[in-house]
Amino acid sequence: MRSPPRPPSARAPASLMQLRMPPMKSAMNKRKLKESTGESAECISQVQKILRERFCHCRAAGKLFGMKQQYSHLLELLRRTTVHGESNSALIIGPRGSGKSALLNHVLKDLREMNQVRENLLEVHLNGLLQTNDKVALKEITRQLQLENVVGDKVFGSFAENLAFLLEALRRGNRSSSCPVLFVLDEFDLFVHHKNQTLLYNLFDISQSAQTPVTVIGLTCRQDILELLEKRVKSRFSHRQIYLMNSFDFKEYMKIFKKQLSLPAEFPDEAFAQKWNNNAQHLSEDKTVQDVLQKLFQHSKDLRSLHLLLMLAVSAVSVHHPLLTAADLQEAHRQQSSDSRANIVHGLSVLEICLIIAMKHLNEVYDGEPFNFQMVYNEFQKFIQRKAHSMYNFEKPIVMKAFEHLLQLELVQPLERPSARAQREFLLMKLLLDSSQIMEALQLYPNCPTDVKQWAASSLSWL
Repeated sequence: MRSPPRPPSARAPASLMQLRMPPMKSAMNKRKLKESTGESAECISQVQKILRERFCHCRAAGKLFGMKQQYSHLLELLRRTTVHGESNSALIIGPRGSGKSALLNHVLKDLREMNQVRENLLEVHLNGLLQTNDKVALKEITRQLQLENVVGDKVFGSFAENLAFLLEALRRGNRSSSCPVLFVLDEFDLFVHHKNQTLLYNLFDISQSAQTPVTVIGLTCRQDILELLEKRVKSRFSHRQIYLMNSFDFKEYMKIFKKQLSLPAEFPDEAFAQKWNNNAQHLSEDKTVQDVLQKLFQHSKDLRSLHLLLMLAVSAVSVHHPLLTAADLQEAHRQQSSDSRANIVHGLSVLEICLIIAMKHLNEVYDGEPFNFQMVYNEFQKFIQRKAHSMYNFEKPIVMKAFEHLLQLELVQPLERPSARAQREFLLMKLLLDSSQIMEALQLYPNCPTDVKQWAASSLSWL
């Protein structure tokens, strides 16, 4: 006998519960996922901000490597200016990427955090690449000191009078209560080429006088910088020189890598910072990463190269890819070491590729001697006749147009500036690509015809 069926009312609650429960769980899961995604997105944004600031603005993380003595010297020099009102001048000398700007920024940061240092240190930052003459430099000094309204329409007889007026406007009573001014001259060697070195003379002259406390710090990569100074300028310079050299070994280089990639202790999300820093530790122990950094270290000890590598790698970090991997660093190194000229070849037409191959063969046959368009055209014609290909049989004006395009792309360079009367076909040129670059570019060229590749690979030209 069958058991009597349950009334519908008894089954309804169970079925309703079964229908309702999954949506509730789904909604909760989505909410949790949304919250975690929001948190990680905020963390990723903070990571990108902190590391980009560090890599792009020479803001070193932690202590500086191999600069303890230089750091102490510069810190004491600037402390005496800000605390005691002493005037000084010094040069920071070292190769590009040795940490000159990082050292100065680190010292200024620590200087501002000292209790006995007044907060009214005025900084004027000039760059020889931007302030190309004394007039532009003086205008920038006025702007950074915020004295445009004080100067107004006043007319000064000389540069020295104008600069003296600016510093006089900053004075407050005696020397000890006057506002100290720090002048930072980046690319210092370019200021040497200003007319009569007037800017340098006046800045060094003021730094020796007992008026406004002024310190001048120059940053340069020229070892012979003192020999470029005029006698009157050199006599007013204090001859303090701080030398920086990339003297660290690969073991210290790996420590720098880990430190530069690590997040600070004050990062908002402590758990994420711990996870990120643990990942940085694992990366520094990874054999693949060490191989990448070894190649970079052997090529250049320049820390800016390391910063660029890390910048490219960090740009791959996202919400869905929150931690760096060895593959990210490999890809960043590949992008960093890619040949820009060879990359241009990937976008050329087959005709332009053929002309480059013709030039390559001419370089091999004539041992790197210059060539002209007519020689390249003749070489190209021999290839067409040998292969009997009608698809490559272009008229001479079209081939000339392709050749001129290579000239515009700076893959080919004329030996001298062409005159109006010179015939274009007979101007002497040289190819700016070597054989290895051409062959490597052809391997990556999309759908390159087989016979063109074979022609490029052949060691002798058909002469």
